[in-house]
Amino acid sequence: MPDRLLDVRDLDAHYGDFQALFGVSMGVSEGEIVAVIGANGAGKSTLLKCIAGAMASRRDAVLFGGEPVGGGPAHAMVARGVALVPEGRRLFPSLSVEENLLIGGQLGRSGPWNLQRIYRLFPILEARRHQPSPALSGGQQQMVAIGRALMANPRLLLCDEISLGLAPIVVREIYSQIPAIVAEGLSLIVVEQDIVQALKTARHVYCLQEGRVAVQGEAKALTREKISAAYFGV
Repeated sequence: MPDRLLDVRDLDAHYGDFQALFGVSMGVSEGEIVAVIGANGAGKSTLLKCIAGAMASRRDAVLFGGEPVGGGPAHAMVARGVALVPEGRRLFPSLSVEENLLIGGQLGRSGPWNLQRIYRLFPILEARRHQPSPALSGGQQQMVAIGRALMANPRLLLCDEISLGLAPIVVREIYSQIPAIVAEGLSLIVVEQDIVQALKTARHVYCLQEGRVAVQGEAKALTREKISAAYFGV
């Protein structure tokens, strides 16, 4: 059994008086791919923000490498080896593709990911490295966002809705690179609304419904019907 890299224990999260997560618990082992699925408003992005240190939480609600790290700050989590690919990509529009990628490596963590490795993963980015990021297609911008996070050489990569708004052929292209990413020794949490994609990609799946874990288990043991019932709260 691989060593446990991340533990989330009874995590609550709030936006002011509104509670978004209720006692969520989950775990990720070294080298594991975990999918978190659910409808809009289920709390998926909030969960990733708490793990990444971008949102307040109890310190003992998030453990990374066995150490309590809940509540961040976000830059400290990046230094520890947690990188977030945010929903909507959030590239710097005034910067070129290559400049956006280089920002991801500013902390200088050692590891396999550098510009040359990113360009081997996504060759189209090398061809367009001097173009401003808004000139790229949505799929290419998503590749830049993933590459920027990988440049931090994380131990845990968090991907928030990486298929959102993209054509199916582009989604397949991006997901086809996940085995190569994980093969470099990192773990992955992917937030996804697509049940089929989640079951194909992940070893373990958590389904959130209204801020709670409605069902979870090994992907190979979960049926689409069981996931769908939890997904839609029926």
